[in-house]
Amino acid sequence: MPHHQASATALAPARGEREETRRRHRKRGRHAGADGGGMPDMNDLRIRAATPDDLDAVLAFWKVAAEGTSISDDRAGVERLVARDPGALLLAGLSAAGGERPGLVGTVVAGFDGWRCHLYRLAVHPKRRRRGIGSALLAAAEERFVALGGRRGDAMVLQENERAHHAWRAAGYAPEPQWRRWVKPLVE
Repeated sequence: MPHHQASATALAPARGEREETRRRHRKRGRHAGADGGGMPDMNDLRIRAATPDDLDAVLAFWKVAAEGTSISDDRAGVERLVARDPGALLLAGLSAAGGERPGLVGTVVAGFDGWRCHLYRLAVHPKRRRRGIGSALLAAAEERFVALGGRRGDAMVLQENERAHHAWRAAGYAPEPQWRRWVKPLVE
């Protein structure tokens, strides 16, 4: 199977998956997009937390859909994330009932350390962008944060990624020019 297509099994509902997120998006009027042509029905979109069984599909998906790389973009790094915070890596997928091929169409890492809410790896498959998938993922991440007691979300966004800037602004996020990210690799 090509690396950009996750199998239907990779997005089979996790044990105890709630349909609540999907229902909330229907109630809010979130939809597949303005142009309507050939777009998946947002009622067929499922958002759930990743499981260890999803990790290979997620890593392959990021090679196609995410911009920028990190030293933690490997199986061991993502395994640690899912083990430490099982609800942090959210996946969006089309259900087998939809009119399109089922599989992974989006991700976001919604990490909460008990104090701050951090968003990383918001990625939507290039052929599925501008259809409300990123908005649905962000809404699910924000709901998670509020349920955990979070009060503000911080997003990591590449400076050169203008398309991402538009998406984050549309979702209500704004850059804070007085802050810079300072990093130091801890391992070689």
